[in-house]
Amino acid sequence: MTVDENILKGKKHLHFIGIGGSGMFPMVQILHNEGFYITGSDNNETETTKIERKMGIEVIFGQKAENIEGADLIVYTAAIMADNPELIAAKASGVPCLERSEMLGVLSRRYSKALCVAGTHGKTTTSGMIAQVLLEGGFDPSAFIGGKVKALGGSGRAGKSDIFVVEACEFVDTFLKLSNDISVILNIDNDHLDYFGSIEGAIKSFRKFAENSTGALIVNGDDENTMKAVEGLDKEIITFGWSEKNDYWAKDVHKLGGARSGYTLMHKGEAIAEIELSIPGKHNILNSIACAAACIYVGMEPDQVAEHIDKFPGAGRRFEVLGEVNGVTIADDYAHHPTELEATLKAAKDMDFGEVWAVFQPFTYSRTALLMDDFAKALSVADHVVMSEIMGSREKNTYNVYTADLAAKIPGSVWFNTFEEMAEYTLSKAKPGDLVITLGCGDVYKCAYMMAGIK
Repeated sequence: MTVDENILKGKKHLHFIGIGGSGMFPMVQILHNEGFYITGSDNNETETTKIERKMGIEVIFGQKAENIEGADLIVYTAAIMADNPELIAAKASGVPCLERSEMLGVLSRRYSKALCVAGTHGKTTTSGMIAQVLLEGGFDPSAFIGGKVKALGGSGRAGKSDIFVVEACEFVDTFLKLSNDISVILNIDNDHLDYFGSIEGAIKSFRKFAENSTGALIVNGDDENTMKAVEGLDKEIITFGWSEKNDYWAKDVHKLGGARSGYTLMHKGEAIAEIELSIPGKHNILNSIACAAACIYVGMEPDQVAEHIDKFPGAGRRFEVLGEVNGVTIADDYAHHPTELEATLKAAKDMDFGEVWAVFQPFTYSRTALLMDDFAKALSVADHVVMSEIMGSREKNTYNVYTADLAAKIPGSVWFNTFEEMAEYTLSKAKPGDLVITLGCGDVYKCAYMMAGIK
């Protein structure tokens, strides 16, 4: 059921249960900037709650029924258990209660140009890139991004224009709660199969997302699954990709040294801009073509796109270089699916490093079991592979799968139970000039911080 955007009308005090969550923070930023009085609760102090408290937001640690006092609208994350005393009190209070994705849907309906970026891979980078390019080009967008973007001052912002750039997550069909005016589909791959059941199930959900779009669909014309999802739709469809069969494509792709690359942006047979990028990898060239197509669609000139896209340094945890230790570069990346791992490691191998060390934390038993061979193939791109035990997250190990099973398929790989052991082993073996990159969507970044000496 769609929640009416007028639910915020007359509301003054918004309370967030689980305010430290990465999916809550951009909304907190936007609503705080709009003048709402915001309070929230969480179980532990995090980097996010520290920032929120610096913003003047009252954050209560420990979730208790009395925390909701005075609130006239309550937002909670899906991660909150049904027996949580604060959530029970909220639902019994008579005050409107919205799950996080419902609140994001409400926010999307307050803009006439909700530009929603979906896809199995590349959502954070592409939505962050679009938001930064539009911001620096004077379009003043609002934004909800799944990672930190330095130019935005975090993972979200409240702009004064009618443009709202949203990272649209497909997990449990969250993106179907959005009102997407302009829709970008980057790709559709085997992921979240514990929910979708099959790639066909995922394609079906993305088709619903595309059907909901009131404006153009900007889609990867080279991705077979994406084209299946939009086939036969009576919508304006703009394609991007690697060849002239697409509306937008990259011609004469070339390296510029280090992480940098360049290409000529083509549109319907015409060269419209010379693009240079500061972020590595073929996959990011494709993301940048999608960004350019979206920005041009909302009114930006191609030369403006070229001017500002080169300034995008990447989003947090997307090939984020943390420092150098004894000549060894330490980086961190969110890649957690075989396709993402392979793209990131190929980009790393293409750069001017000695050997590449992949320090990987598998995430969820279902994904590890179902894509085991794909993980082994992707990780084998690296020169050395160091792994942790699987982070189960929301799952129980009914698959009877362990990191040892994956390690057996990757010659020379090792695995440890603790980040301390992983960090010590990796730094004792890596040589000056090597790259060590931690990979995963769990908390493996802590291992990177250990190695880089970040507290």
